[in-house]
Amino acid sequence: MTNDSMPASPALATSPDELPYVLAAAFNTGDPDAIERVYEHTGLFVRAPGQVTTGAERRQANAQFASLGVPIEVRPRHVYVHEDVALLIVDWAITGTTPAGEHVDIRGVATDVARRGADGYWRYIIDNPFGTATQAA
Repeated sequence: MTNDSMPASPALATSPDELPYVLAAAFNTGDPDAIERVYEHTGLFVRAPGQVTTGAERRQANAQFASLGVPIEVRPRHVYVHEDVALLIVDWAITGTTPAGEHVDIRGVATDVARRGADGYWRYIIDNPFGTATQAA
């Protein structure tokens, strides 16, 4: 049984070039489950330099960012592909005002790794939004 009133989930990426845009579309829905679909099951998310998460912690970290209620904008710089693995360098920004009136300006240059799954879709295996930022001492 299907529910025709349910919104369609954001499409998955059929090429690594699409993946940052698919992540942004999922993020901008505010739905943690939509965001989770762009990761491999064991994929890593670096929530802050030196803080690696996976599984339920990854979902929670992404949900926390999405709960700001400010959309993310992405601009891929480079996408390097070798067979079923891709390295993506992506400028991104979460800039605006939250529903509570707080100004938000979070940005970075992501260094991400993606892999094409057996189903043909590309998903993140490493999502490092802060790229080469150094870990705080």
